[in-house]
Amino acid sequence: MDQSVQSVKSAGMAGRLAGLDGIRGLAALFVVLHHCWLLSYPGFPVNTGPAWTAWLMYGHFAVGVFIVLSGFSLAVAPARNGWRLGGGRRFAHRRLWRILPPYWPALIFSLVIAWTLVPQPGEGAPTAKSVLIYGLLLQDVFGSPSPNGAMWSIAVEAQLYLVFPLLLLALRKAGAIAMLAGVTAIVAAVGVLAPHVAAVDALMRLTPQFAVLFAIGVVAAGVVAAAERARRLPWQWLALLAFLPVLLLIVMRGSVWTAGNFFWVDLLLGPAAGLLLAAIATGRPALLIRLLDTRPIRGLGSFSYSLYLTHAPLVVVVSQLIVAPRVGPGTGMFLATLALAVPLTLVVARGFAALFELPFQRHRDWPALRAAIAARLSRTPAAPRGTAGAHRRPAEPEELHAGRE
Repeated sequence: MDQSVQSVKSAGMAGRLAGLDGIRGLAALFVVLHHCWLLSYPGFPVNTGPAWTAWLMYGHFAVGVFIVLSGFSLAVAPARNGWRLGGGRRFAHRRLWRILPPYWPALIFSLVIAWTLVPQPGEGAPTAKSVLIYGLLLQDVFGSPSPNGAMWSIAVEAQLYLVFPLLLLALRKAGAIAMLAGVTAIVAAVGVLAPHVAAVDALMRLTPQFAVLFAIGVVAAGVVAAAERARRLPWQWLALLAFLPVLLLIVMRGSVWTAGNFFWVDLLLGPAAGLLLAAIATGRPALLIRLLDTRPIRGLGSFSYSLYLTHAPLVVVVSQLIVAPRVGPGTGMFLATLALAVPLTLVVARGFAALFELPFQRHRDWPALRAAIAARLSRTPAAPRGTAGAHRRPAEPEELHAGRE
């Protein structure tokens, strides 16, 4: 066996699956580039930019990758434990502790920018209703002026956490194929009925296709505990075979059709993303994994959630207040926005993560976090195990490679 593949498999069995942080980081960066593109070439979903930038129109698909990866990451530990959750209260605490400490400060950050500098394009200034709805993660259920164009998906993901235990139960009782087929059938029925039934159409606000993508990630995580025969399947080639027909469809039908049919295209792309994660979990292709696991890309993944949460208001500030008064829409505006906004968003996100994300990953509850803060303020080493430091638990397998999760 190739030594690099063996090292990747060893890392995966130890808990951390090499390459996942890299995927997460690149997906977050792609969303940043997508928003730079949107603000520079008006007219979406019509492509008003040059052909070489057309791929940047599809930032929506990066969110789909996040959702598949979320299901995969959360399901790794249950897959190794007979698809058992390990305690509903403990799971809920971990999820809330993971997403809310960065989310609420990012919401405040976004509100301040929208109120004092510039609101999000196409949105009015956020209202008290916006504060309430976004604070409670209900922005995909109720409408209000958005303080941050990227935050819609956080509500969707939080709601998927609620169904995760049910997916595990269905998988354990009926099997992976039955669980995935059941979720897909329900979601497809929503998509078919939505144009004809107003009550069903209201469900489209919840982006129901992401439930299928999330379930695909959960099923794909089963490869970490699969028999060696299953692990040796050519998952990377299967992923490519699943992706190429969808890519051809997007190219042939164009951006207007694709954006108008995100629901169905998401469902078509989901299997390719799941198969790719299965390939990476089994150590293939080794060259791609080595690239994804390089220090800069892995480091980007370590603060990808903060980057996703904070970038949109900053890109708007750069584009509309700095670049637009000097450069008209087009390639000049795009390049200038990229040159200013990308470094700015990366620096701000890294600092934001140091304050509101990484400490909550390292310290898994309030006692551990308070002890770490007290130790830092007093400039003394953190307490050893058995005293205050005992509140800090080792990270669990899915937490070792959790980004947005």
